[in-house]
Amino acid sequence: MTKVFSLIFGICSMAVMAQETVEQEVAITSAPKLSYLDSIKATFAHHEAGKHIDEMWLKELNNQELFDEMQAAVTQGTAGEAISYNLSTDLLKERLKKLDEKTPFHVEYNSTIENVIKSFLKNRPRAFERLMALSEYYFPMFEKSLEKYDLPLEIKYLAIVESALNPLAKSRVGASGLWQFMYETGKQYNLEVNSYVDERYDPLKATEAACQYFTNMYKIFNDWDLVLASYNTGPGNIAKAIRRSGGQTNYWNIRKFMHPETQGYLPAFYATMYVYEYRKEHGIVPKRASVTYFETDTVMVKKQMTFKQIADLLDMPEEQLRFLNPIYKRNVVPFVSDKAHFIRLPKDKLAIFTSNEDKVYAYVDYEESKREKQQFKVKKPRTIVSDSIQTAVASNNNAPDSEDEEEVAMKSVKKTKIKYYTVKRGDNLSEIAENNNVSTDELKKWNKLKKSSVNAGQKLKIQYETTVAVADKTALRKKKADTLKVADPVVKTSEPAIAVVANEKVYTVLQGDNLTKIAAKNNVTAAQLKEWNNLNDEGIRAGQELKIQASDDAVASVEKVVAKENKKSVKEKKLQEERLYVVQKGDSLLRISKKMGTTVAEIKKLNNIKGDGDDIRPGMKLKING
Repeated sequence: MTKVFSLIFGICSMAVMAQETVEQEVAITSAPKLSYLDSIKATFAHHEAGKHIDEMWLKELNNQELFDEMQAAVTQGTAGEAISYNLSTDLLKERLKKLDEKTPFHVEYNSTIENVIKSFLKNRPRAFERLMALSEYYFPMFEKSLEKYDLPLEIKYLAIVESALNPLAKSRVGASGLWQFMYETGKQYNLEVNSYVDERYDPLKATEAACQYFTNMYKIFNDWDLVLASYNTGPGNIAKAIRRSGGQTNYWNIRKFMHPETQGYLPAFYATMYVYEYRKEHGIVPKRASVTYFETDTVMVKKQMTFKQIADLLDMPEEQLRFLNPIYKRNVVPFVSDKAHFIRLPKDKLAIFTSNEDKVYAYVDYEESKREKQQFKVKKPRTIVSDSIQTAVASNNNAPDSEDEEEVAMKSVKKTKIKYYTVKRGDNLSEIAENNNVSTDELKKWNKLKKSSVNAGQKLKIQYETTVAVADKTALRKKKADTLKVADPVVKTSEPAIAVVANEKVYTVLQGDNLTKIAAKNNVTAAQLKEWNNLNDEGIRAGQELKIQASDDAVASVEKVVAKENKKSVKEKKLQEERLYVVQKGDSLLRISKKMGTTVAEIKKLNNIKGDGDDIRPGMKLKING
């Protein structure tokens, strides 16, 4: 019995093994062919994955609804009847007083602020839960810049009033980004805007520019309420409101002389500050952010790349790239030789990118190679052929393109160029090297520096590699010569240059050719072509070689050219003997006199020319020196 069981078990085991073998073979034979992208990614060095922004979170980060609601609240928040909400005035005053103790802003109670606070708490608690989640991503970045400029950290709440923390927010008047910079103000604070880049949408650079604005305005107004009001309406309008109020400088005293939006601007700011600081007391529970500012980082790009290429390589959604890099208007990270551009990525994706940069750029080059390139045409000399002679005619630059033109492919080659950097106050050699993607030793070598110290105003030479397009000679379309071989070398004489040639040539059929076209091109008939090449019909193919014999018409054509040249020589000789000059297009008496070694007065005298000689025309014959 035991032997029987062992036998059955052995048979079953063999069957199972055979089945697995068949399945493995099927799996191997049915494996799809890897694309170039997949083959590149298969070699990537991977690191431990971190957090990702899911689709719903991306939608939240770019939510236009929150921005529209905040804009409406700023414009209409102070209008209408008093809001009914379970918050006593006394308790509100007590809390505002505590806020005032912790900030350089003048947080004071008034009925307007009370009404806006109650409106936010009653009508927008869920919106603030969402905004508080977004704050986890942006506030650390804001606080870092505010601290750098020694500004009140509470200014971070202003970004909520400005854009509801939507990095792509754009107002009806064109203010853009987290800090809602107008085009002119952005330019004033060095925010670049061009076809590819709009730095108003860059959270870091826009925050830096906003901090510079706040610093400059505080030097003017010395009051944080007026600084924030000027950010909304401009310092000029604040100055007008001060004049209209008779010189008062307290925001609440001059508020009625401001634009309606600015009248609601500061109340919305203080109401936002209150809601954030007392969210627990009002039962507002922030949603959790899926990613924070500190979980992302940047890397400089060394070639122009599209968001799609980066997303495909790193297996991440393009929407995530757009959120992390709102500065790039066309979903393209440009490469400019004299200015570095960076891409912000989640840290786990950044690790993959930096560990596989050579493969990333190899894929970018591969994608670029598939793009159709511009083709250039080079004109070749035309040739007149006869039974016994050949005359080469140089192509005229003004002549239309002919069938003898060749297409020239282009290729990219690297070339080293030099640019110059002017040292600014506070610069050091290490930072300059890092910003220009070179080493300190290279800077010293190029500028013959013995020390690492540099002076403001000093110009430093920086070498960099760029790519230029040149003709790819190896890719030129090779055609067999359709001209006849010269039997004897051409000897220059006073007569027209001619050379004795053979009576037959070989023509290689080009794409699109037919017998009629080839015949017309070579001054023969289609019937002759068929006879010389034993063709039964007119069917020919590209690359086929055809024998062509020179026709009587070709001989006559060349003889006509030779006769014309001889006639022209006789005519010129006769004119020379008579010392006559034929006026050419563009000639003047002064030009003719210099050319012929005489004077204007002498030419006018010999040819009875009156006045300035403006009436001479091309083709006229003028006597020269009698």
